[in-house]
Amino acid sequence: MPVIYQNPILPGFYPDPSICRVGEDYYLVTSSFEFFPGLPVFHSRDLIHWQQIGHVLDRPSQLNLDGVAASRGLYAPTIRYHQGVYYVINTLVANPDARDSVHKSDGCYNFIVTATNPAGPWSEPHWLFDAPGIDPSLFFDDDGRAWYCGNRIPPTGETYVGHREIWLQELNLKTMQFVGEKVSLWDGALKGNLHAEAPHIYKVNGLYYLMIAEGGTAHNHAVTIVRSEKITGPYELNHRNPILTHRHLGLDYPIVGTGHADLVETQNGEWWMVCLAMRPYGGYNHNLGRETFLSPVVWEQGWPIVAPHVGKVLFEGTAPDLPQREWPTQPAQDDFDNHTLALHWNFLRTPRQSFWSLTERPGFLHLALKAATLMEPASPSFVGRRQQHINFEASLAMEFTPRAANECAGLVLLQNDAFQVRCVVTLNETGHPCIRLIRREAGIDSLLAEQTISVSAIYLKVEALGQAYQFHLAEQADQWRALGESVDGRVLSTEVAGGFTGAYLGMYASSNGKPSQNVADFDWFRYAGNMELS
Repeated sequence: MPVIYQNPILPGFYPDPSICRVGEDYYLVTSSFEFFPGLPVFHSRDLIHWQQIGHVLDRPSQLNLDGVAASRGLYAPTIRYHQGVYYVINTLVANPDARDSVHKSDGCYNFIVTATNPAGPWSEPHWLFDAPGIDPSLFFDDDGRAWYCGNRIPPTGETYVGHREIWLQELNLKTMQFVGEKVSLWDGALKGNLHAEAPHIYKVNGLYYLMIAEGGTAHNHAVTIVRSEKITGPYELNHRNPILTHRHLGLDYPIVGTGHADLVETQNGEWWMVCLAMRPYGGYNHNLGRETFLSPVVWEQGWPIVAPHVGKVLFEGTAPDLPQREWPTQPAQDDFDNHTLALHWNFLRTPRQSFWSLTERPGFLHLALKAATLMEPASPSFVGRRQQHINFEASLAMEFTPRAANECAGLVLLQNDAFQVRCVVTLNETGHPCIRLIRREAGIDSLLAEQTISVSAIYLKVEALGQAYQFHLAEQADQWRALGESVDGRVLSTEVAGGFTGAYLGMYASSNGKPSQNVADFDWFRYAGNMELS
């Protein structure tokens, strides 16, 4: 019986996947935008079971996300391996008012980090001079030369809004700087194409293949490809382009926006593609962000055919011809018994203060209340994880006594600083502890429900069934009662909130702009997705 795999292989906000193989091991990285640590790294032996082994950028010295706006930060990375060294090349997108004419163009800083172990540690960034645009990639040729390719506005300027091209330049690996001239390669297959980006170069049977994304990373996303006898071109058009898109399948198709892909050849000679795509639900809304999917590839008459016979990414398919390797299942509940946070937890932007601890009170996540809030481009006292399922349940146990009306702590579902849902303990107008359920849309808060409480140890829970998010509270374990009506979850979708990220949920503590010495202690956090319904 053939083994069947399920898509997405990385559910939740894991966009812009890049993959490489080293022997029998596969490594994959994805974008992370304003979240820290940056660029999660995954390991697999069979391409369908993945285990996170670290982050590329996990030290503040490597990654300055101070003040970056939502959906800026770390864009699409590429991971490659060459002569015993792993390379990740990436773009840090800063705020548009940033000014540095040396390293960046239009707020885009491109850099390379290296490691001898993909789990880390990774080097400090090697910043690239005169590297405009985003989505850089590396190619190591048979003759030992290394090449950078990325996207940019054409040197002659945009002939229309969104006009981009792919460019190439040789890279000196010793100095990590460019040599030679920049070469314009291609601006996409579709006439009037938007946003040629995500370039990768491969060498197959002596020919160079340049694969890109075009059409923008939304419903019109697509993957196209050209080839050449020389890396600098000219490149021959594939008349079967695009080799992957779902834009012709309609807005009600369950997988949309396929694009931003990378190819890998297995040790058994099979070819596979990883790409991003979205799963809309509750109408054309995707709360989970852009996720990582897998699809088979065959070569026919010198060109790759994605998902032969069907031509689209499926929810399930026959697994690669590789030995199955499953990893230990991550427990649904984190009891915070270790001295370090699990790899799935993230902060917002670069944490510059020691606002959390797992040792101050063993068995608890100890969160200090910071003046910073989730309603601004700051680094608040927030520890969150991705929403990875359409239907899920998340709950926590917290001990917190607010000392002033400005203090709060609790459970938050977050899309960005202007779109979120907060379920927090605070003080009401009469000075009594209460729980408030607040929905924030377009920067405006709405109080949906409020209930007074009589204990400092509280349990909070959210149950999501599609776009209906029902919150609950309990003053004693498992004695849940509903907190207001279900919340319309579309406030957490990209279509409503904008941007490039997916929904997060986690623990939050704030003094809302005022100094505080107070803390919130979280005993455990539980997240369980319902795969059958998702």
